[in-house]
Amino acid sequence: MSTLEERLHEALVSEGTRAEPSPDLFARVVASIDDDRARRRRLARVGALWLVGTAAVTAAVLTFTPRDGKGLHMPWWILEVGTNLALLAIALWLGPFIKRFGRAYAADVFHDNPLTGKSYIVLTDIVYYLIFAAYILFSVHVAPQKEWQNSISGKVTAEQVTFELGRLGGILLIIGILHGLNIVLMPLLGRIFSLNRRLPGRP
Repeated sequence: MSTLEERLHEALVSEGTRAEPSPDLFARVVASIDDDRARRRRLARVGALWLVGTAAVTAAVLTFTPRDGKGLHMPWWILEVGTNLALLAIALWLGPFIKRFGRAYAADVFHDNPLTGKSYIVLTDIVYYLIFAAYILFSVHVAPQKEWQNSISGKVTAEQVTFELGRLGGILLIIGILHGLNIVLMPLLGRIFSLNRRLPGRP
């Protein structure tokens, strides 16, 4: 080996002999394993709840929907209520899902302002649920619509199904666009807050 390599080797060896392992290393490894197991159990519970909920909704629809020799005749309000419940379920699931993966991103963006980052996450959650609540209230119907072509029969039609699918797709599109804008704008806000703290005269 060359002289430089020998010096580098000696420096690394001497540093390695002086370094002592962290006293809580084993505890942190065990805690990490336990956290991973807990996360897997939580995911399994969530998946099981979704399956049970889907099965319960399907059973309720098949049980309470009138039928005859031609098949099921679902009243329009059952699909309306089901769509509203689906929107509510999406809100309750998607919000924590985004928040869980957004914490690390916000912590990195607001590393100079941790409290600001936490407040930003809380305010974003409030805006998120306000958007969902407003969307449901604006799009809910309490009577059959003319364009559904079921004002007389009161049964679900293809036009109503198309409308309800549009409601589901609409909220996903809105949340997707707003979330994308949030991802783009958050680093800019973090940079502005960081520069503001470094201005002369700031504590």
